[in-house]
Amino acid sequence: MMQTPLVLTDFIKRAERYFPKKLIISRTAENTIHRFTYKEFGQRTRKLAHALTKLGMKRGTRVGSFAWNHHRHLEAYFAVPCAGAVLHMINIRLSPEHIIYIINHAEDEILLVDGDLFPLIKKAIPLLKSVKHIVVMQDGLELPESAPDNIHSYEQLIADAGEYEFPEDLDENMPAGMCYTSATTGFPKGVVYTHRSIVLHSLALGLVDSFGLHENDIAMPVVPMFHVNAWGIPFAAVNFGTTQVLPGPMFTPALLLDLIEQEKVTLTAGVPTIWLGALKELEEKPRDISSLRAIVCGGSASPKGLIKAFEEKYKVPFIVGYGMTETTPIVSLSTYTSEIEQWSKEDKLNIRATQGLTVPLIETRIVNDDGDAPWDGKTMGELIIRGPWIADKYYNDERTAEAFKDGWLYTGDIAVITPEGYIKITDRVKDLIKSGGEWISSVDLENALMTHEGVFEAAVIAVPDEKWQERPLACVVLKDGSTATKEELFSHLEGQFAKWWIPDDIVFLKEIPKTSVGKFLKAKLREDVKGRKP
Repeated sequence: MMQTPLVLTDFIKRAERYFPKKLIISRTAENTIHRFTYKEFGQRTRKLAHALTKLGMKRGTRVGSFAWNHHRHLEAYFAVPCAGAVLHMINIRLSPEHIIYIINHAEDEILLVDGDLFPLIKKAIPLLKSVKHIVVMQDGLELPESAPDNIHSYEQLIADAGEYEFPEDLDENMPAGMCYTSATTGFPKGVVYTHRSIVLHSLALGLVDSFGLHENDIAMPVVPMFHVNAWGIPFAAVNFGTTQVLPGPMFTPALLLDLIEQEKVTLTAGVPTIWLGALKELEEKPRDISSLRAIVCGGSASPKGLIKAFEEKYKVPFIVGYGMTETTPIVSLSTYTSEIEQWSKEDKLNIRATQGLTVPLIETRIVNDDGDAPWDGKTMGELIIRGPWIADKYYNDERTAEAFKDGWLYTGDIAVITPEGYIKITDRVKDLIKSGGEWISSVDLENALMTHEGVFEAAVIAVPDEKWQERPLACVVLKDGSTATKEELFSHLEGQFAKWWIPDDIVFLKEIPKTSVGKFLKAKLREDVKGRKP
């Protein structure tokens, strides 16, 4: 067989050759909607590669992007790795301390920064050890008169750039991209993605039992392009010739729904908090979202009430997925097998709320002290993973040994597996509640609480207990106008769980602290309620 390398240059060449008229629809910080064809995208991407090489980018150079979801970021997704360099997508929602740490740790030499985000980077410039050039991405060409020589206008660089041909000799195992974990403790950990891993992951997104992404789709990744490659959608969409809608900065549920309605979006993806907000907006101001063939949701558990509302009221399949920064990220998706298609609505909903079936080419196991957990939907263990787009180490980080053992990634997620093979995350190792020697799943309790019509969000944490070691405490945010009481919520839980699972108390909050990617920040929550007695 021919040993042709799996590299990203083939993606952009394919888009230029077969889909030159297909569109990329991009909203920028100036609230302007730009419409580019793939032919124009290819031209601009090549010009960007040429401009960056003139600034000193060469093979292996780390180029950081500090940007929202828009066409310029998409151009960087291909210009940098297709020239043999490495794109480091920086999470703009990390703390300033962590942002400085990861730029220095990755040794970024060039930064591509959105104009509206430049003030955040400007403060950090004196502390950035390796950065030589900063390129400001905005619609205009202007830079402040006092800007130093190493600050450049993105659009001016594009305008001045010449023709560029991507090299033909890239190795598929070369680094192409980098992301860092959104750490809740310690500094973030770096993960490097190769051309090969991104290509294979992109092809998997086209499988019918995965995203089923194809040329006829109009895809809108709401998950940030600075977080795990926007779940791989931008890469795969270029390869398949999919129309892309990039919602830009500071979007709202109303804006997202308007884009879905106006652009006839068929596939979108984001975390549960996004879709909770969108559901609330839909109830207050209906939109036509009938173009959607699927919503993909991940990052944390999806409440059954959220899934049910989209599937039954709005007739939109709501597919839950699982992945991590270390997994590029797609590991599993709650698509239905032919057997499950015949089940009752309630049983199908229970399956939809799991993290799903493992996608092809990936292996997963649930392991505990007794070995591999049985497929009984009850026995808990740690989820471990391996496959061609799963990382095998952290970038220059001694913590590698904690997570990567004997060729497997130990995720730190506690899960069960159903008789049908569906993974269900029950907790993080550090968040699992051990009460009287027995395990209690905070995720199961949270999901149950969020099925109550008056509850908007719920997080359950462990609090110390002299007798039982730990006991669950529920932290709840009510919907606007809700008058739900503790007694109502306790009653709601009692019919679903053993008595010793029921939280000792329920605390009502205005909001639940979250990580930079929308997950509940339970470490902060535990600190906030420390010492509280029922």
